Amino acid sequence: MTDHLETTAIRAGRSADGRALAPVMHASTTFALESVDEGRRLASAPGSTNFYSRYGNPSVAAFEEAIAELEGAEAARAFASGMGAMSAVVLGLCSTGDHIVTQNRLYAGTQMLFSAVCPRFGIEVTAVDGTDPDAWEAAIRPGKTVLCVAETPANPRLDLVDLRRLGAIAGPMTVVDSTFATPLAQRPLSYGVDLVLHSATKALAGHNDASLGVVAGSKELLDWVWGFAVLQGANASPFDAVNGLRGLRTLGVRVARQTETATRLATELSNHPKVAEVVYPGLPGFAQAELAAAQMDLAGGLLTIDLSGGLEAGRAFVESTRIAQLAPSLGGPETLVTHPASTTHVSLFPDELEAAGIRPGTVRISVGLEHPDDVVSDLLSALDACPS
Repeated sequence: MTDHLETTAIRAGRSADGRALAPVMHASTTFALESVDEGRRLASAPGSTNFYSRYGNPSVAAFEEAIAELEGAEAARAFASGMGAMSAVVLGLCSTGDHIVTQNRLYAGTQMLFSAVCPRFGIEVTAVDGTDPDAWEAAIRPGKTVLCVAETPANPRLDLVDLRRLGAIAGPMTVVDSTFATPLAQRPLSYGVDLVLHSATKALAGHNDASLGVVAGSKELLDWVWGFAVLQGANASPFDAVNGLRGLRTLGVRVARQTETATRLATELSNHPKVAEVVYPGLPGFAQAELAAAQMDLAGGLLTIDLSGGLEAGRAFVESTRIAQLAPSLGGPETLVTHPASTTHVSLFPDELEAAGIRPGTVRISVGLEHPDDVVSDLLSALDACPS
């Protein structure tokens, strides 16, 4: 009998806990060896957990096991951040002369990795319209393209990539950043995607107290990523891994509540005269509503709005909330409002912001766990401060 994912999130990742119900933290960076032969074996075995914590740690391994089980993967590797995970995948799997296909709407940190770092290493990157499945395939250079890297839903306009079409691409390895969705909403590996990645700092850990990234997939690919990760050194700390495990225990109820509130909020804002557009996968008018229904089990707790009054309206809105906090993250218990053009995507040039669909009045809202009435009332009240 197969458990529901909400049950898996509570029961998985307990290998380091013994009889303790709460996650146990193994804070040690170093572990005593019984012999030279044991040291040789642990120093070269992917995922060693009782050697040196840059190689692996029992608490971190428990978090990795939980994510692998949630994603239906053979293995996972945790990192100190989502960007630690993304850079390990890109630089660990690609070499000079290789080619990557990605999309033109991405988290800005990932976009900067592709536009500023990859060229320094002689890795070419082509960005396409991620919503067009044919564009991905057309951009592939046989024998040269090593990775297709997608982000779905994308930050911040929640564009979707067709996972079925992406997973069917032959040749390059496929990678999906599924941070906004969580495994409860979608599982990219089930569509044939090779690797799924999360900034677990966000909804997976879910309490704004853990900096974590994680990538999951086949053991063969994860062993390769592990080899680079040991040299990269962006390993997750046991403290953050324990907090990540704690967060997973409530993932099901948190995402369900956030989805319920976000759906109501999106509906309310859609009817407001100062809101030019509401982007939310759970709205009937969402541009990719059919695809959202086909590949997402939950619409999630994130929505993006465009305010009619532009920059001054965006500024007034995010600075006028009482319950919602102005902050650049998502997925936690607090409702957060983010002005992407001045924070998460501030490194982009004006033409890049336009290509990303980020306007002066664009605001991303991460719905928290407060009472839905209070969240809706707070954000509607904040609109009163906005110029039209």
